[in-house]
Amino acid sequence: QVELVESGGGLVQAGASLRLSCAGSGLTFSNYAMGWFRQAPGKEREFVAAISRHAVSTYYADSVKGRFTISRDNAKKTVYLQMNSLKPEDTAVYSCAARPWATATAVREFDYWGQGTQVTVSS
Repeated sequence: QVELVESGGGLVQAGASLRLSCAGSGLTFSNYAMGWFRQAPGKEREFVAAISRHAVSTYYADSVKGRFTISRDNAKKTVYLQMNSLKPEDTAVYSCAARPWATATAVREFDYWGQGTQVTVSS
């Protein structure tokens, strides 16, 4: 049974940093591309960042490019999202997701999802 568990969310002021973690179990982690998505109240879930199986390639939404960094540690079965220079518009529930083999950026292309962690950025 595949399980993804996020951690690291919280309440911070604008300009602060947070690092989210997503630990996987029940899967051969290095066989899966990983992604981070977020959903703000009243809005659809949106792509934030993705990383290929061995971290050769990374992808970012334009809204976070230059501020967020996705990385992974396959030995620890964990993917990270370093978020710097946070803005109030980054407030959302952040979820990690996994899909086998090829990297993707669309919600519908990911097979497994975590429950999410709340990130709130105050102005």
